[in-house]
Amino acid sequence: MPAGVCGCCGPLRPRYKRLVDNIFPEDPKDGLVKSDMEKLTFYAVSAPEKLDRIGAYLAERLSRDVVRHRYGYVVIAMEALDQLLMACHSQSIKPFVESFLHMVAKLLESREPDLQVLGTNSFVKFANIEEDTPSYHRRYDFFVSQFSAMCHSTHEDPATRTRIRMAGIKGLQGVVRKTVNDELQAIIWEPQHMDKLIPSMLFNMQQAEDFDRTGHPSTPSGRERDENPAALAESCFRELLGRAAYGNMNNAVRPVLVHLDNHHLWDPNEFAVSCFRIIMYSIQAQHSHHVIQQVLGHLDTHSKNTPRVRAGIVQVLLETVAIAAKGSVGPTVLEVFNTLLKHLRLSVDFELGEGSRRNSGTSVTSRSKENEERIVQNAIIQTIGFFGGNLPDYQRAEVMMFIMGKVPVYGTPCHTLDTVKIGHLGTKRIQAMLLSSLIMVTSGFKSKTMSAALPAPFLDPLFSISLMEDSELRQLVLEILHNIIDRHDNRAKLRGIRIIPNVAALKIKREKISKQDVSFMKKHGQQLYRHIYLGCKEEDNGHKNFELLFTALALITIELANEEVVVDLIRLALALQDMVLINEENMTMFIRCSIMALVAAYLNFLSQMIANPPFCQHVSKVLEMRNLEAPYLLPEHIFREKCQLPSTLDKEDRSLYFQTSEIAESLAGPGYNVDRLSVPYIPQVTDEDRLSRRKSFVDTISLQVDILPSSLPDKSQLAEEITFETLKKAIDTTGMEEQEKERRRQVIEKFQKAPFEEIAAHCESKANMLHNRLAQIFELTIRPPPSPSGAVTITAGHAQYQSVPVYEMKFPDLCVY
Repeated sequence: MPAGVCGCCGPLRPRYKRLVDNIFPEDPKDGLVKSDMEKLTFYAVSAPEKLDRIGAYLAERLSRDVVRHRYGYVVIAMEALDQLLMACHSQSIKPFVESFLHMVAKLLESREPDLQVLGTNSFVKFANIEEDTPSYHRRYDFFVSQFSAMCHSTHEDPATRTRIRMAGIKGLQGVVRKTVNDELQAIIWEPQHMDKLIPSMLFNMQQAEDFDRTGHPSTPSGRERDENPAALAESCFRELLGRAAYGNMNNAVRPVLVHLDNHHLWDPNEFAVSCFRIIMYSIQAQHSHHVIQQVLGHLDTHSKNTPRVRAGIVQVLLETVAIAAKGSVGPTVLEVFNTLLKHLRLSVDFELGEGSRRNSGTSVTSRSKENEERIVQNAIIQTIGFFGGNLPDYQRAEVMMFIMGKVPVYGTPCHTLDTVKIGHLGTKRIQAMLLSSLIMVTSGFKSKTMSAALPAPFLDPLFSISLMEDSELRQLVLEILHNIIDRHDNRAKLRGIRIIPNVAALKIKREKISKQDVSFMKKHGQQLYRHIYLGCKEEDNGHKNFELLFTALALITIELANEEVVVDLIRLALALQDMVLINEENMTMFIRCSIMALVAAYLNFLSQMIANPPFCQHVSKVLEMRNLEAPYLLPEHIFREKCQLPSTLDKEDRSLYFQTSEIAESLAGPGYNVDRLSVPYIPQVTDEDRLSRRKSFVDTISLQVDILPSSLPDKSQLAEEITFETLKKAIDTTGMEEQEKERRRQVIEKFQKAPFEEIAAHCESKANMLHNRLAQIFELTIRPPPSPSGAVTITAGHAQYQSVPVYEMKFPDLCVY
């Protein structure tokens, strides 16, 4: 009886179990029994409520076969699961999927590479299936962790290691495809998952020797992805970033920065640059500013790191903004510049502040650190200039104002860049760097009106810097002016100071000056003339300075000159010539000859630009005479390396110099107000000298002499009767101006030629006089007034009170009535 009972139990097994058992052959090498698999599939489709039981039973068999190392049957079970998964799309598939994922997890947990690859392939097939209804409870945490671990496989056999890494990347790609489009699976973008996904992809991209470092947006071919882990990882990385939504960008970019930090990939930074090129080309354009903000924040985090690391981050930022500037950069424009300027100041502080504290014995180390900081500074300047140069004109104007507001100018508050710690040298370095970045930002800038391009808040500090006693800063200011004024790209045709024989051959482009530009020149023209005038007589001017000054005059003539401006420019040129001949500034012979050459080159250009034959004829005569008798007054000779300079200039030879009367005669007629030519040009006196902190010894002495006059006027002079003659003398100041000039010349000559002891004694006597006067004033103001109660006097150590009668006290007139 027991035997009969056992015999009838076999047929009583559930049908789904019998169907499952029938798909497994006696010999696993024979593979899946296809006829029985078709029966099982038909049964599952016909009775979908049995799917969960079929899946559970298959999972049970697979687990048993894995433990017993019967890997042939494991392969058959997974093949059956894959076919059932592809064939069934009903509501009841959810429990079956759980069994399927449980079996995939079993395979991934095994140490056999073949089983891991098998489980990964099954998961990838599952990931490509679009489910009809979302899953509310399914999680992929285990698969993210396991696939990430496989991406970092360290198997001894290189071929096996590559297979496992490829499987891990494919698995992560499957997780991404399965989750990113499912709103219920947004948890995949959380930091704990991104911190595993992103580094796994970057690790494999980094390992490839033939990785495409250009970061071009084109994706690798299918064959490359199948054979190369780096190509497959890059493709998965691009796909992940392309699916990132607005709120997920920060979580996607932060692990990239952390990975580059952990693997020290900022120096050298080729891989970092490639990664961020991939990021910028993969994400949506409107999300670019998120990436820029992340890199800026990372730069702040590494503000005290080594210079090469900071330079690497700045170069990555340069590549990032270069791509972002072509699209939308969002609200981060000024934030980028603000952060970069802050780090520029920090870099100068590190270079100069710490360098001054180091011992001079470690000169080799200090020089290397300074060179590394220069790399950081150059990278920042390039980033500022490139980013600003790619912005639209309306944003570029704002950036120009923003940068100019950060340039430290002596005498004006500068809240952003603290220049106290870095001193004068550091301030000069920052000024030069910011002006260099302004040159890059203004390059190609085309403004319709000059008042919009050069507003007063921008022009005033720029001109104040042009008065600095530093040749490099003045050159940078002139180049900025060239970029802004030159709206028709004529500067290249005017390169180099020379006598141009035929200006018409240059084919200069110009338009009629607009009313707005006429108004600009009326308002700011005197500022331009003044700074050109003062810039010509600087002692450290060189060939390049005069070239830039000539180009500035020529561009003003082309872009901003009407008849009134032409007359002013001629007055300016003649004033420069007179300044050289009078030489009150005691300029060197090279500077004097160079200014004469500048005037000659410019008047030759101007006369041909306005097409006035008599004017051109006069200029040609002067140039011919100079070529014969004084070639050192021409630019082609004076700026040679070995030019023989004269000991003096012959003021009496009128044929060598441009004459105001002849120029006025040539310009006589409608259009030009030649009467103004007879009025010599005198630069306006402003506060810009104070702002520029021009440290001149002679200016300091002159100031001291002005404060300490030789004699104070007495009361009789102050009480002089005011008559008509007195007023007439006061109005007629011609003689007084000449006397004042002569007095100043004598003072300057005295302080330049007198012995030091004589100057010291003179200053001491003046100082003693000042102290005596101050002592008298303090005695009168501090001494208490007389009082009827008496004043305290100390005699022989005893205090005595001396009363003053009221009738003897003197009261002010306003107190008596």
